[in-house]
Amino acid sequence: MCAHVLVAEDDEKQARLVRLYLEREGHVVTVVHDGRDAIDAARTKGIDILVLDVMMPRVDGLDVTRVLRRESELPILMLTARSTEDDLLLGLDLGADDYLTKPYSPRELMARVRTLLRRSGRPATVPDPDPVLRVGELSVDPVRHEVAVAGRGVDCTPGEFRILEALIAEPGRVYTRQQLLDRARGFDRYVSVRTVDVHIMNLRRKIEADPQRPAYLVTVFGVGYKMAEPGAGSRGERRGGA
Repeated sequence: MCAHVLVAEDDEKQARLVRLYLEREGHVVTVVHDGRDAIDAARTKGIDILVLDVMMPRVDGLDVTRVLRRESELPILMLTARSTEDDLLLGLDLGADDYLTKPYSPRELMARVRTLLRRSGRPATVPDPDPVLRVGELSVDPVRHEVAVAGRGVDCTPGEFRILEALIAEPGRVYTRQQLLDRARGFDRYVSVRTVDVHIMNLRRKIEADPQRPAYLVTVFGVGYKMAEPGAGSRGERRGGA
């Protein structure tokens, strides 16, 4: 039995990623990109839980929460780039049920959604039996924390795994080194972003047939890294950069 999840997120790429993970767990997902539409959808579409970005056009997430909480007990999970205690407390005081700061792990987001659905007594799903992320012969299993290439298991450190998981979740999306460092939770905050280059280099040795001409982990010069899109093939790399 699935839940109907409303995702209110003005960043379209982020909204697509959240939708992907929610649909893999069997949920029906409605996506809106501003606060006014979030209020309308929550009132009319039989929503079971709202995943709500705070910073949105027209009506922000705090006002959306204020309006909806006067009308219903709809579970609300707030997403925000703000991380101060005052911001967190304001969101909770207005009636949000939980609060997740960006950048966040999609797996943590799914766990928070499941928890709120259980607390509210609303429909909850059995996790998708195949949550594995795949590009070509490379597969990453976020649940079992496993990586394989053509069926061959690959041992990765926690930092390597988190970077690889972020990249394979959105093939073609370019991440800066800082973004990848932020995604790889558990790193010491004072570690240089150049540490990401070391992890990418090690990952290439483990998953690429030819680490000098990577088919998966592609450098975007002057920006960062991306996972090659399925079917794109190896583009190789210029010399002189990680």
